[in-house]
Amino acid sequence: MWCIPQVDGEYAARMEDVLDLYAEAPDPKRPVVCFDESPLQLIGEACQPIPARPGRLERYDYEYRHNGAVNLFVHRPWRKVKLTERRAAKDYAECIRDLVDIHYPDAETIRVVQDNLSSHSAGAPYQTFPPTEARRNLRRIEFHYTPKHASWLNMVEIEIGVLQGQCLARRIDDPKRLRREITAWERQRNAARSRIKWMFTTEKARANMGRATQTLPKSHNHCAVVRVRSSERTAVARDSQIASASIDQGEPQSRGLLKLRPRRNKVTES
Repeated sequence: MWCIPQVDGEYAARMEDVLDLYAEAPDPKRPVVCFDESPLQLIGEACQPIPARPGRLERYDYEYRHNGAVNLFVHRPWRKVKLTERRAAKDYAECIRDLVDIHYPDAETIRVVQDNLSSHSAGAPYQTFPPTEARRNLRRIEFHYTPKHASWLNMVEIEIGVLQGQCLARRIDDPKRLRREITAWERQRNAARSRIKWMFTTEKARANMGRATQTLPKSHNHCAVVRVRSSERTAVARDSQIASASIDQGEPQSRGLLKLRPRRNKVTES
């Protein structure tokens, strides 16, 4: 299921704001921090796995034990992961305070790139701390939001994918072990000074999306639901005018832009 964003002036403004930040030279006094969170289930073994040996991979049973869940708060350019039991406004506010007091104590302004989750707001510190403390933290924070339905513009989503592939793509049932594993991953990734080569610029965005922003009506919401099945593809639109997307089956949404083609009052089935 895909949600096709409404490509309008607000979308373009937020997109270019984020892309311009990425294009700037690094400034220790005004760092750019990409911030996001990801839920994670704690999964244990129901049966003892059979260890690997020469010529045969490790074998484990399909049955597992669910031992609860945790939440990962992740930010970059250097990697820092914080584990919490919840993803509430209080947890978000504490992460913001950590940015100010622990991770960037000498920065004048910390520019935070984040998505539009309801807890990602200046109100969270006021819900958590006394007003003087909340204001102290927010004086040094500058929020920059990705467009709605376009969190792929946040570089930290790439980093979360790397974390999941290199560290979390296995069964881990103990929060203490999870913390040890993530700490080791952080240390190795930061020591290697691994970088993300971001190639999508404001100029490329204007070239790729200029036609969409000029042709889509401003007064309609072009969010469509696309269900992809092995035998059929059905596009269902909410409005009188819809946008169809060319989708490569199995391609993650965060890999690139959907190609939008405006269509008239028509729903196709094939």
